[in-house]
Amino acid sequence: MKNQFYPIKFNPILKDKIWGGEKLKSILNKPSTVKNVGESWEISDVEGDVSMVANGSLKGQSLKHLLSTYKDDLIGKQNYAEFGNTFPLLIKFIDAKEDLSIQLHPNNTLAAKRHNSFGKTEMWYVMQADQDANLIVGFNQPMDSETYLKHLENKTLPEILNFDTVKTGDAYFIDVGRVHAIGSGVLLAEIQQTSDITYRVYDWDRVDDAGNERELHIDLALEAFDFNMPENFRVSYSKVENKANAMVTCPYFTVNYLKLSEPLIKRNTKDSFIIYMCVAGQLLVKANGFSTALQTGETVLLPAALKDFELVTDNATLLEVYV
Repeated sequence: MKNQFYPIKFNPILKDKIWGGEKLKSILNKPSTVKNVGESWEISDVEGDVSMVANGSLKGQSLKHLLSTYKDDLIGKQNYAEFGNTFPLLIKFIDAKEDLSIQLHPNNTLAAKRHNSFGKTEMWYVMQADQDANLIVGFNQPMDSETYLKHLENKTLPEILNFDTVKTGDAYFIDVGRVHAIGSGVLLAEIQQTSDITYRVYDWDRVDDAGNERELHIDLALEAFDFNMPENFRVSYSKVENKANAMVTCPYFTVNYLKLSEPLIKRNTKDSFIIYMCVAGQLLVKANGFSTALQTGETVLLPAALKDFELVTDNATLLEVYV
């Protein structure tokens, strides 16, 4: 069957969030009648939110079914040996109309012990940002648990957080244990481990339509914090056209930046699937006699067994992701 593999697209799974807005619909053309769409899960193997194929002969089949059927042909020998029938990444687009909660994520060890889950290492790429929009990443001073808890109790936590004003093309690596939040007015692409474990420590004292505050996870978060992390969260990368520019390499994923002004013939030399997130422009992904169109805000998965393909465009910006 692997000779019949092609560039696979999935139906987006749209998430209604208290902080969500309209950009996923108005800018990325996501189909939804929900008012506050905060997230579009592009490729997901999270229990209860498993992606379904949207195109080609595999249309209507779940990512879980593809993985259990095609195994290492889908994700690569080493990946299948490590992850089995669990897809290792969760791929999203996020629109923050309002500030997200101040939060952090546990590492693999803590997440496995507490939640039978992977940890949640993640990366952000800013696709669009309103004027003066910002992200919160880390602290603005040396920090310890005592100082942090004092500010949390006094509701002055924002005073010690690091705010970065952002623009299109800015990228951030959010390691486990680092406090962070997406600010209002930011539309971004997110690559992360397959996990939906978030420890919320402050939610701006807001309430939902029923007047209820969202749950906080103060005690759980305290053990997950790493207060001594270096300030290496801003991602510096080159933008040479028509080649892959390295952005992030970590134990859980590799992400490259591609700005294409002409067609590019590619060969997958990795023992891994490749995901392309189209963050600007449009293109055709051609492989094995198939042609899959990709526009801004769309994502495609190339199975590991699909080695030769072509990216056909005169104007597209992509994030290239593999494990």
